[in-house]
Amino acid sequence: MLNDTITIRVHLPADASPADRSYDIVVGSGVLGSIGPAVAAAGAGRVVVITDAAVASSHAAATVASLQAVGVDVATITVPSGEGTKSVDALARLWNEMAGLAVDRHTHVVGVGGGVVGDLSGFAAATFGRGLPVWHVPTTLVAQVDSAIGGKTGINLVAGKNLVGSFWQPSGVIADVTTLATLPDREFKSGLAEVVKYGMILDAGFFDWLEANSQAILARDSATLGHVVSRSAALKAGVVERDEREISGLRAILNYGHTFAHAYETAAGYGTLLHGEAVAIGMVSAAALARALGRIGPETDTRQRRLLQAFDLPVAVPSGPGFAADSLLDIMARDKKTVGGRLRFVLPTRIGHVELVAGIDPTAVRAILNP
Repeated sequence: MLNDTITIRVHLPADASPADRSYDIVVGSGVLGSIGPAVAAAGAGRVVVITDAAVASSHAAATVASLQAVGVDVATITVPSGEGTKSVDALARLWNEMAGLAVDRHTHVVGVGGGVVGDLSGFAAATFGRGLPVWHVPTTLVAQVDSAIGGKTGINLVAGKNLVGSFWQPSGVIADVTTLATLPDREFKSGLAEVVKYGMILDAGFFDWLEANSQAILARDSATLGHVVSRSAALKAGVVERDEREISGLRAILNYGHTFAHAYETAAGYGTLLHGEAVAIGMVSAAALARALGRIGPETDTRQRRLLQAFDLPVAVPSGPGFAADSLLDIMARDKKTVGGRLRFVLPTRIGHVELVAGIDPTAVRAILNP
């Protein structure tokens, strides 16, 4: 693997205005300092940095320094860490703080942190003043490989995860893999579930590479992580380019394991299961369902499970009162991929390929939820 900076272009058509909405994902070691010049080159004279308590004094401070070094005026808003921050109340507080700072439509937003900060800052940017430019500086693995890319923003409701949100593409993404060195082990391993997902849905060769390099990945070797992030980002970018708003159904493949996962997260209470942990269990559940339906054989199921376990990720459906099959099915019925009350699941046919499948008998799903 190379230590060189890699730039991945996300090609998107112009929207209502003739402006090009395409943007770059910059991946590398030590690239965080490039955020200032990039934002200044886009014409921003003023920026609001939105971050959380976990990185406010480290990565967010470095981002502010980079912006100030090129003459950009910066205000910082810090929100609490954790999934609970993706709420209506937190969003309203953010809107009010932005109003108090006299944020106008020429102000850019820069989100620094993990997926929670990215989703929240992106939704705030999409809605305040009817739309502000937003930049993402993801500092967790799950954000660098997934949530910072593609323009999905949103908050959670008691009824379900990410039920309110918008598509709002960033102006750019700066993914500095050196920030991953500060992640707690559990957070780092959680992000690896989304990485495994890319191998399962799109790239069998990448899945093979993950199997062969699992120890170097866990050791957080910088060059190895550069490949993990850049390949994952490139795979997602390719899907976003072809189906930005999930119209054709192609982008839905990125939700492999997520119909199960979002139900598990909701049932457990937001923040009890990390998103990647829920996704890992959800992918195991999806593979089990595919196997029960005769769509895959045991080898595909076993290889996925072994790789997730190699990354020390959970693979068993949690137990407890909230995890009764009927309760989980009720949550799934509110999932965004449900159409006309009919559940749809992304299911594998082999490693490197999945399909969106509708009309599955709930009895088959119930058997997976209560193994």
